[in-house]
Amino acid sequence: MKKIILAGAGLLLILTGCTNVTTEQQSGEQTMESEEMQHEENMDMNHGDMEGMEEHMDHDNIPLLQASKGTQELVIPPLLEKQKDSDFDYEVVAQEGTTQFFDGSLTNTYGYNGNLLGPTLQLKEGETVKVKVRNELNEPTTFHWHGLEVPGSEDGGPSDVIQPGESKVVTLKADQPAATLWYHPHPHETTAEQVFKGLAGMLYVEETDEEAPALPHTYGVDDIPLIFQDRLFDENKQLDYKNLMNNDGTIGDVSLVNGTVNPKLTVTKPLMRFRILNGANARNYTFRLSNDASFTQIASDGGLLREPVETDEITLSPSERAEILIDFSAMESDEPIAITDEEGNALLPFDLEYDGEMKKKESISWPDNTTFLTEEEKSLPVTKEIELFGMMDKVTINGKKFDPDRIDLRQKKGVPEVWEVYNKPDEMGGMIHPFHIHGTQFKIISRDGREPAPNEQGLKDSVLIEPGERVRLLVTFPEEGIYMYHCHILEHEDNGMMGQVEVY
Repeated sequence: MKKIILAGAGLLLILTGCTNVTTEQQSGEQTMESEEMQHEENMDMNHGDMEGMEEHMDHDNIPLLQASKGTQELVIPPLLEKQKDSDFDYEVVAQEGTTQFFDGSLTNTYGYNGNLLGPTLQLKEGETVKVKVRNELNEPTTFHWHGLEVPGSEDGGPSDVIQPGESKVVTLKADQPAATLWYHPHPHETTAEQVFKGLAGMLYVEETDEEAPALPHTYGVDDIPLIFQDRLFDENKQLDYKNLMNNDGTIGDVSLVNGTVNPKLTVTKPLMRFRILNGANARNYTFRLSNDASFTQIASDGGLLREPVETDEITLSPSERAEILIDFSAMESDEPIAITDEEGNALLPFDLEYDGEMKKKESISWPDNTTFLTEEEKSLPVTKEIELFGMMDKVTINGKKFDPDRIDLRQKKGVPEVWEVYNKPDEMGGMIHPFHIHGTQFKIISRDGREPAPNEQGLKDSVLIEPGERVRLLVTFPEEGIYMYHCHILEHEDNGMMGQVEVY
């Protein structure tokens, strides 16, 4: 028996949040051809210098995402295969290509080992692998392993540039808990464009503990990666970043999931695990289900939460991840179901297809974890103060822009310290800034003195910080090297909202 569940027009998600996009981000209402979602108007973007705060918007005019029509089966990124008879285990190649997003048109894109996005790299806890990274683009790039706790020399930050035609072998050791991570480029001043054109891929650290929760784990069947991104296309259906970009974060109206326009997912198992990545340049996403059903968040950026959290929505800023379980056996089989944004736009409709009755899910036992934060950790003094400020190309950290020749902070390997990150408002209110630290998985101690929400009581490498908010982080670096910390609105990062910490 086949049950089809498609989301109706009133579903879905969007999000408010990169709390400041200029009015030039979208001039006029964006419309698209009904079948091809083609833009009828060009974006009227202002790339000049801003002389004050008069262009600082309140983000009420973020372009809405177009709801998925559910006409294309979701593309599942392939698993990266190990090399045979080679002195390295995997190869990742940054390359140019073309992708058909719309009928009758090819869009120039970037990808890893293909035309768009990249394969999923799976590592076991404790496993060490050698990865050959090669640049076949016509511009420099880097390969950053976002969330992986590796030495600074292997991290792939802006100082680790690989020129066109060149390659190198990096050593990656997954010496950390199981988690959903990702990889992407990190060249200074061109990260946003390279990600916008398609460079991103998932990186899993997998459990080896036999006592770990028996979670769905069959890749592409009941364990599904979901890379959510938004894009702008010009009148030629191209990703013309230089003409479409916005210095406060490039936000589009076309929704892509795993690079698929108008996606749907056929569900064949009652309990599904979704590993969600906000891979957008700047958009914040608030995810819900179209039928208002609850789901279970089991993990954040760096691994399992202290305990599962039942919820009916989650918000992720750029680069944040979450793992969720959706129990389809608990839902009416004839109701439309989709993952939506907060506006009710269907981002990913589901088709339920199964024979016979869908069996109820078995209960999942959760490990008895110790306290998320000890009293000793909570009482540690603040040793590093970070101030995020600004908009457009006037963004700074502690009043400074990135200088590759300057070390901003120093911290001893293995020694926990408390970082207090303050998002200083400007005269127009300020922006949400997603704050990311390389080379560590930190704990959130508090938000304005309050303990973190249950779904933030897990290891993280990125954190959404509201204007005027002070967030304290417990930061420990397990390896030595020079690491970046920065706003993960990619245009802000490229505009110098970034610093360097030396771990010794």
